[in-house]
Amino acid sequence: MSTKEHKEMIDKIVYGLKIAERKMLEEKAKNNEDIIVCGDDGVIYSVPAKNYL
Repeated sequence: MSTKEHKEMIDKIVYGLKIAERKMLEEKAKNNEDIIVCGDDGVIYSVPAKNYL
C-alpha cells in the first residue's frame, strides 16, 4: 500500500467516525441524554448532548 493510499484510507475512516459521532449526538439530544466529555483541563464532565451540538 502506497503512502497516498494509506492517507486516503485514514481520511475515509476519520470521515466515517465523524458521521457516526454526529448521529450519536443527534440521537442522544433527541432523547435528552447526557454525554461524557473531557475538558481541556483534564476534568471529566457530563453535559447535555444538545448543548454539545
